[in-house]
Amino acid sequence: MTKPQTKPGTEPTSLGQPDPWHGLRRYTDARVGQGRAGVSQTTREWLAFQLDHARARDAIWQAVDFAPLQQRIEALVDGPGCCQLSSACADRASYLQRPDLGRQLSSASGQQLEQLAKQHKDATESPFDLAIVVADGLSAKAIECNAWPMLQHLLSQLQADAQSWHLAPISLVQQGRVAVGDEIGQRLQADAVLLLVGERPGLSSPDSLGLYLTWHPRVGCTDERRNCISNVRPQGLDYRQAALRALYLLSEARRRRLSGVELKEQAEQAAPQALGSNFLLAGKTKS
Repeated sequence: MTKPQTKPGTEPTSLGQPDPWHGLRRYTDARVGQGRAGVSQTTREWLAFQLDHARARDAIWQAVDFAPLQQRIEALVDGPGCCQLSSACADRASYLQRPDLGRQLSSASGQQLEQLAKQHKDATESPFDLAIVVADGLSAKAIECNAWPMLQHLLSQLQADAQSWHLAPISLVQQGRVAVGDEIGQRLQADAVLLLVGERPGLSSPDSLGLYLTWHPRVGCTDERRNCISNVRPQGLDYRQAALRALYLLSEARRRRLSGVELKEQAEQAAPQALGSNFLLAGKTKS
């Protein structure tokens, strides 16, 4: 006797009735509609949780190999080039235990940027409009999966913009946190810095990329000076939309000469998809 087929989102409960909670899984990666076995989770959901937790831990501890990304950036004919830097953290363990060191460049990297800035100043009077930074952050997977396609869309938008953008060489930072971008922007004397960083992994998103913008970056800038675009990945905010939002914020930051809480994103947002009628009330009539 063959097992009867059920429609997605109507998996039966322990009582043999369709479970409407499963329908939510079509709209989110969050842990909803998991069911139970007595007072506990089902074995399937418990094993899925363990797998997601392991993936999040791996994303935090894994080291980024920046070599492929560097090769792709340097292969761009009209690209800005790039340079490899490191924070003051000696290894991954110190990075996780000492957040303050991840916000600072190593002395060698600081000297490297100062030399680059001096060479640029001697060659031209024009300052950098924007310094783009890629830091591993808390997810190597986010950088390896999303940094290059995000950079492609971002550079394409900047090149097509009516305003010209004089870009500094793209900085690739090992063991870097968000605030390291401010020191890089300051040492390069750039008007703005845009940092791409691996965000803290979640159980449903170990590969999320974040973008942080600061106008007039300086060491000691605090979070209210920054604008953030979060959850950039194929299952979250797609690269094209993220690039459009970044260009909007960069253009407004340059026009108004500020960033952070004083710079509100007013880019047109797409209306969310309607979920239809309340799935909990499906099949019920009004009394």
